[in-house]
Amino acid sequence: MPEHLISPAPLSLAQLDQVLRGSTLGLSTEAEELIIRCHQYLHQKLQTSAKPIYGINTGFGALCNTSISEENLEQLQQNLVMSHACGTGPEVPAEVVKLMLLLKVQSLAYGHSGVQLATVQRLLTFYNREIFPVVYQQGSLGASGDLAPLAHLCLPLLGLGEVRFQDFKLQGHEINDIFSWQPLRLMAKEGLALLNGTQFMTAYGAIICLKAKRIARAADIIAALSLEAFDGLAAPFSPEIHRVRPHVGQQTSASRILQLLHGSELQQHEKAQVQDPYSFRCVPQVHGASLDALAYAENVFTTEINAVTDNPNVFPDEDLILSGGNFHGQPLALALDFLSIALAEWGSISERRTFQLVSGQRGLPQFLIQEPGLNSGFMIPQYTAASIVSQNKQLCTPASVDSIVSSNGQEDHVSMGANAATKGYQVVLNVERILAIELMTAVQALEFRRPLRTSPALEKLVAAFRTQVPALDKDRVLQPDIDKSISFLQQFPFEELTP
Repeated sequence: MPEHLISPAPLSLAQLDQVLRGSTLGLSTEAEELIIRCHQYLHQKLQTSAKPIYGINTGFGALCNTSISEENLEQLQQNLVMSHACGTGPEVPAEVVKLMLLLKVQSLAYGHSGVQLATVQRLLTFYNREIFPVVYQQGSLGASGDLAPLAHLCLPLLGLGEVRFQDFKLQGHEINDIFSWQPLRLMAKEGLALLNGTQFMTAYGAIICLKAKRIARAADIIAALSLEAFDGLAAPFSPEIHRVRPHVGQQTSASRILQLLHGSELQQHEKAQVQDPYSFRCVPQVHGASLDALAYAENVFTTEINAVTDNPNVFPDEDLILSGGNFHGQPLALALDFLSIALAEWGSISERRTFQLVSGQRGLPQFLIQEPGLNSGFMIPQYTAASIVSQNKQLCTPASVDSIVSSNGQEDHVSMGANAATKGYQVVLNVERILAIELMTAVQALEFRRPLRTSPALEKLVAAFRTQVPALDKDRVLQPDIDKSISFLQQFPFEELTP
């Protein structure tokens, strides 16, 4: 298995995706040196200065003016982790927890957090051995960082909390016993460095972006297939149209679909209609707008995965320890809300294409089944898609416009980015389901256009799909077909069909 060395060098979302697919993690020599240097500087500073430094020799939040004696500095950090572990609700998915571990190490590796090297190395070991702390979805305001989720992420370092390991749920002290580890003793500032930060929001956001990139390509390809099954027109995808309204996403979507239609027999036969409904004709404008929104979100999350987001920040070269607000999740909250809306639109227009395909138009039988009436065919998959689309509309109410004062007024504006993150994750899963239903419907509708064939690229997709989901000749239970279609959408190499 290849090893990825975490270093101060910028990490792209594409590189992050590759690392998550099968690399172990290590620290570069430069990162180790930066961590050690910052840790030594901080402790030398504490020995030579009695000046209060937030969260290091003071209390936290509204207790920032309460001094802590030197002999209690380590206990202060342990108390912080324990007291802030107040998460509740469903567990965070393992893929998100895994990325939280990576991103926390990445942030600490810049050498502005003051942690000891052993703490970072234990986090790396958790990642490499796939020991995933149990983290809960609810509890973060997305302001002083993701305090509650990150507290649960780091409890097992102290032999506390719970972890998932090899399909078992274990207590923190049990995983220490398995590997003969001693609980870490957190030194000055370490608890704060671990808990302050945006790694909960950022992990969700990065994963949503990666899933959305796949959805963006799949949506164009599935839309092209639906257009063919609906006997639609290729003219709306002509480059001349999009050259005079040159949004980048719109041009990308139109170009993809036009390429996918190349060589189609269905496009060569005479069309009876002059125009198609918007859900077909305006695909580049709708899909393209979502693609542009995704590009914005990708930029925000690329910046964040390469950022230091704990507080205070330590600058050994400048001989400074500064308390600020890099933990505030506002940039992420806005991007997550925007991304959720963009994703929901891919799903919304997809459901409309499904509706058109089952409505008995253009020579297609009602609900895409022989003997409609005796058979309901694809009537109810469209209901399911409509239900999920409606849920997405409810989930897309922005979280970032909300704020609730906390910590006795010290933290008087919060981002609610954590709520934006968890609902955004649900939206991206929902859109996969909606598109999977459209794919299943479009392939079924294409059966009624035979012997005419669509393009070679789309025929390749249809042939692969039919190895997983058979045609519907008469009614059967369709829930397994929907599940197979979702799995197919998640695994099929759509990038091989179009650039």
